[in-house]
Amino acid sequence: MDIASIGGIALALIGILAGMMVEGGSIAQITQPTAAMIVIGGTLGAVMLQFPMNIFLAAIKAIVKVFLHKGSNGEATLAQIVAFANKARRSGIVSLDADLSTVTDPFLRQALMLAVDGTEPSEVRKIMQLELDNKSEIEEKIPAVFEAAGGYSPTVGIIGAVLGLIQVMKNLSNIDEVGRGIAVAFVATIYGVAMANLICLPAAGKLKFRHREEQMIKEMMLEGVISILEGMNPRMIETKLRTYLFDSHPPKPGKAVEAGA
Repeated sequence: MDIASIGGIALALIGILAGMMVEGGSIAQITQPTAAMIVIGGTLGAVMLQFPMNIFLAAIKAIVKVFLHKGSNGEATLAQIVAFANKARRSGIVSLDADLSTVTDPFLRQALMLAVDGTEPSEVRKIMQLELDNKSEIEEKIPAVFEAAGGYSPTVGIIGAVLGLIQVMKNLSNIDEVGRGIAVAFVATIYGVAMANLICLPAAGKLKFRHREEQMIKEMMLEGVISILEGMNPRMIETKLRTYLFDSHPPKPGKAVEAGA
């Protein structure tokens, strides 16, 4: 669970609603299902027109990462790579073949398979970097979906405002309809701006950060496998790879990595 994301959106909503109520307003004043329907439906429709369906659906699923991201667990990955380095230093790179089944990350497992098969370090780097670049290109489109939604929703809110004013002009003789039309007009604008600046654009920024974090872990895996192939000392490998971690910190003296024979 991402406390920053949940706490951030909660703080924003509380601040806005509390400020409105201090000024004498009420939540009921901005509860307009018609306005919400216009803004949400119009924004989703515009985004679906811009992006392929598979990218759109992937973005909908990715919203979970904003609030329920478990973290990259880079320390555990680093420890696993260093353990492989120690074993390869003692028994040779081929000895890692028996450990491939224990590697849960597909990227790391594929890199190790290439290394065990005797592939040159330069070729391993080319192959895995190509896969990393292709995957990264696809994942970079997901935050773009939310950025697009953040650009469309205020404009769709204005459309809702115009529609509300049209209702007002058509029913000037009916004071109740005039009031409802004005409410929809102003609330639709609020919904559009709020959807963009409290949800879509912040979510895009957080997903970009998540993507970069995951990409750096993948780069760490690749660099670790290359270093093992090149016969680098496990302690040097750990020091080198730790620079890829966002929360990088040196290990405690009692937990220093054995350099191997």
